[in-house]
This record gives sequence, C-alpha cells and structure tokens, in this order.
Amino acid sequence: MYSYQKPVTYTEAQKKLERYCVYQDRCHIEVERKLSELRLIPEAREKIIIHLIDQNYLDETRFSCSFVRGKFRNKKWGKHRILQELKQRKISAYNIKKGLKEIGEGEYLETFHELANKRWGQVKNEPISKARQKFVSYMQYRGWETEYIFSKLNELTNS
Repeated sequence: MYSYQKPVTYTEAQKKLERYCVYQDRCHIEVERKLSELRLIPEAREKIIIHLIDQNYLDETRFSCSFVRGKFRNKKWGKHRILQELKQRKISAYNIKKGLKEIGEGEYLETFHELANKRWGQVKNEPISKARQKFVSYMQYRGWETEYIFSKLNELTNS
C-alpha cells in the first residue's frame, strides 16, 4: 500500500527546514535526509541548503562543537566514540578537530575517572575476570582510550 503525502511547496519546505535547524544544530546529512522525506526536486533541495547556510541556520562547525559538548557532558562518551560518530555524519576533519577542542583535558580525565569508578562499583562483586571484561567492554563501547582504560583497571584491581 502506498501512503499519499501532500506535496509541499518550496516556501513551506524552506520554513520547515528553518524550524528544523533552529530547534537543534544539524549537519548537512540530517538536512538532506529531511529534504528527501519532503520529496523535493534536487534543484529545490540545493537552493534550500544554500539558503540555510547563507542565513546561518546550517553551520557544520557549530554543529560539531555542540555535538561534542552534548555527547561528552550528557552521555559521557570518550573521544574515540565522538570521532567515529562525527565521521559517520561526514563532518570534515577540520570541524572534527575544532569540535574536539571543546573538551578540556582536565574535564576529560575527571569525567573518565568518575565514569570508571561508577562502572567498577557496579561490576566489582562479580568474579574478577568477568568484572574486568565487563568494565573494559563498557568503557570501550563509550569510546574511551584503551591506555586510560587498562591503567585505571590496574589501579582499581590492585587497590
């Protein structure tokens, strides 16, 4: 069964995308995906993207900086995970580098130790090999550097 979608005019589409970008910083991929859902012709999509960039609704540098801050502070992701997610969204190396500068080294290490201690408290009552395995896989999934993880693990198991 086909679902019928009412055609959207160029002006309506432009207003929708402006609201979409104002609500939260977006990257080009997200905007293109939204435009394809609206089923606009390629020329109209291009024109809308140019308008969004010109009017400062769409800015990948701003997106990467806010993405890094949000994922680090709210989800406690490490730099590897953030980097991977930004690359997946086809963000340029320049913008990725600029975004990662949003994380101060002191704040980064403090968050790492806080998260590691919390996770170790959750798994420490299990057999030591299982606890180590769970700790390492959890921290790696969140994108923290391997050298930090094993250094902290040695500190926690030897204390």
